[in-house]
Order: sequence, then C-alpha cells, then structure tokens
Amino acid sequence: MLSRMMVLSPAVLLALLFLPGCNNALNPLCDSSRPAPLIASLSPSTVGFDQVQLGTVLTVKGSQFVSSTEVVVNGKTLSATVVSSQQLQVPLTTGVITGPGPVDVSVHTPSGNTSDLGCTSGGNSSVLVLTVN
Repeated sequence: MLSRMMVLSPAVLLALLFLPGCNNALNPLCDSSRPAPLIASLSPSTVGFDQVQLGTVLTVKGSQFVSSTEVVVNGKTLSATVVSSQQLQVPLTTGVITGPGPVDVSVHTPSGNTSDLGCTSGGNSSVLVLTVN
C-alpha cells in the first residue's frame, strides 16, 4: 500500500523558503543557523595601559555566543575563548591596543551556511567602550 505524500511544486517551495520576512521558525532548514550575539558588559570596564602591556584578559559577557563567535577590538577581529554561551575571554595586548584612550569592543558571529536557504544567521552585537588609562 502506498502512503500519500504531500508534494510541493518548486514554485511553492521557493516561495516558502525565500519569502521576504520569512523567519527561521518558519523555515525547517534553518535549525543549524547561528544566533546573532548580544553584548552586555566588559570586565574589567577600565584597564591601565600597563596591564595591556602585560597581556591582560578581557571578559565579555552577553548571550547567544557560539564556538565561532569572535571579539572585535578597535576593528581588529580576535579569536575568543568561549567560556559559555554567556561569556567570552580574549587577551588584550599592545598589538591590539596601542595606547590609552577609549577602545570599541563588539562581538561578531560569522554566518553559517544557511544564509543561502533564506535563513538569518550570525551577526554583530552593539558596541561597548573599554577605557584604557
């Protein structure tokens, strides 16, 4: 006995996958997409340049961090140690921070391979400022 299977025409399938405003919840192929990261705080929020010269560690707290999430410091993308989905750590050195002043810090998650399927994936957080004295 043959079971009945619903068959979608290619046009209907494409409309479902690429419909403007189609979100990941409606697209069954989006289950492997990466969430956009959110940044909440920096620890420390102020650091001395002498500490940067010694190679201090910056802890970034937020949410939706995954193994590919990176920290961006003054436009330079740095590999981060993902402690958890809410915490990242990255070393700060004079190769990244060249002197005292405000330093822009954000978080970036690269998109996965699902963007060509109509899925949103990855993205950038807002920017927080680290003060270097």
